[in-house]
Amino acid sequence: MPIATGSDERAQGYFPRWILKSSGVIMPEQRLPLGQTVVSGLQHCVAMSGSTIIAPLLMGFDPNVAVLFSGIGTLIFFVIVAGRVPSYLGSSFAFIAVVIAATGYAGHGPNPNLSVALGGIVGAGVLYGLIALVVMWSGVGWIEKLLPPVVTGAVVAAIGLNLAPVTVKAVSANAFDTGIGLATVLIIGVVAVGAPGLWRRLPIILGAIGGYLLYLLFANGLGFGRPIDFTQVSAASWIGLPSFTTPTFQADAIVLIAPVAIILVAENLGHIKAVGAMTGRSLDDYLGRALLADSLATMVAACGGGTGVTTYAENIGVMAATKVYSTLLFAFAAMVSIVLGFSPKFGALVLSIPGPVIGGLSIVLFGLIAAMAGRIWVENKVDFSSPANLITVAVALTAGAGDLTLKFGAFTIGGIGTATFGAIILYQILTSRLARR
Repeated sequence: MPIATGSDERAQGYFPRWILKSSGVIMPEQRLPLGQTVVSGLQHCVAMSGSTIIAPLLMGFDPNVAVLFSGIGTLIFFVIVAGRVPSYLGSSFAFIAVVIAATGYAGHGPNPNLSVALGGIVGAGVLYGLIALVVMWSGVGWIEKLLPPVVTGAVVAAIGLNLAPVTVKAVSANAFDTGIGLATVLIIGVVAVGAPGLWRRLPIILGAIGGYLLYLLFANGLGFGRPIDFTQVSAASWIGLPSFTTPTFQADAIVLIAPVAIILVAENLGHIKAVGAMTGRSLDDYLGRALLADSLATMVAACGGGTGVTTYAENIGVMAATKVYSTLLFAFAAMVSIVLGFSPKFGALVLSIPGPVIGGLSIVLFGLIAAMAGRIWVENKVDFSSPANLITVAVALTAGAGDLTLKFGAFTIGGIGTATFGAIILYQILTSRLARR
């Protein structure tokens, strides 16, 4: 059954009439029985939790607030796409490098310049929303021309490489911290490669738990490092308001962070295409709505102290494994996340994760961001015998890894911005008719 559009959609109403189905492939406009909906929805909560919790920690954000706004953002997405595109919106890793650069974050504890970062994320959301409106009006063809796979991959790789010095520093304080960080990396790798079933899809959160327990054993138990302090965990209440923060708008931070919108567009485009392929139906008619929903969710989150959000590949993986695409699962998962956001004890426990464990997670996650570029290039058969492609990638990688900073009066563009705009502009110049002549 194709997705209802036009007169069919009006006949159904704005939302589909979810039809009960208890087995087999469950399409977006179908629903499972209540018990299965609860279990499957919780599975999506588990799938998103690792990245949604780790990303704010790496930027010095409050994880409670990030989890809360991931739920709110998912409900915004659900409403704007009329309950017809199955997706969960969680913390975006694309913001990490630029937030760290814009705020000078040291890598552990609350970010003292959080409000400045939030202003930049709002700016990214505004740019993202403008792109979404243009897509809704003109279609997606111009995005594919402006951001071909060679450029998208170059920007993604530059983001990962730009983070490498911060990551290494996080595990280099002493031999004990280095050991814990590398042990965390090993646990993640073993889980990703050898764990059975669903566990293999949770390497980040299981790596965090494993690294945490190792640190607890050797630091609190054997005295090899600074022990974990559980005072705040014990003192935190089970239910309470999270610590909201409002944004502060500074031009430099906005210029640095706003270009992340380009990555979010490419990321969302890929995810929508993937879900469409899995369900056997095109979701291109909903792409503009999906981009607009993600942009609004990002702005709403940043106005309260949350991270920028994006559709999650982790949850797409769960759908691929289970063949259950019912959009109602994501509405349920969103409500669970909102409930967790109002638990200070949950947030205090997350904040107690030691710095070396965060560093170990960062080595894998930031490296995966860079490595994802290779996947983009391979899957799209990018031709590196082409000088235009080769030079575009080479310049972007060097600018990102070396943090090439450009100053225009009061404005400063860091390595991520330089790599992003540089790759886009350079590719268009090198593939123009004038260059070919």
